[in-house]
Amino acid sequence: MAAMTDTQQSLVERVRGLLDPDVPVREVSMFGGRAIMANDKMIVSVGKDGSLLVRVDTNDHDRLLQQPGASQAEMGTGRSMGPGWITIAPDHLTTDQALDAWIEEAMIYNRTTTARP
Repeated sequence: MAAMTDTQQSLVERVRGLLDPDVPVREVSMFGGRAIMANDKMIVSVGKDGSLLVRVDTNDHDRLLQQPGASQAEMGTGRSMGPGWITIAPDHLTTDQALDAWIEEAMIYNRTTTARP
């Protein structure tokens, strides 16, 4: 796996600490970051700058975009990843409460989808 920045490593460790220990989790390099997979599906990807890419239910997308620090995820400048992909700015992930709220949103979606082959 690609080497992580200190900022990225710190956030990955915080994410690990907030996940349910009974859920099967693995990490992979994806989207230029370190993706955390639960039940073989990505829940979040931690960027090198400490941002968080979150996979959410498309039905909740517009509501979640209104949260502080949330923006439409892009795969390169000006290329939207579409509904269900939200990026959270690092300065809005400073507390475990804020981080846990985004992890829970991702896990809600994770529990309602099936793994793709």
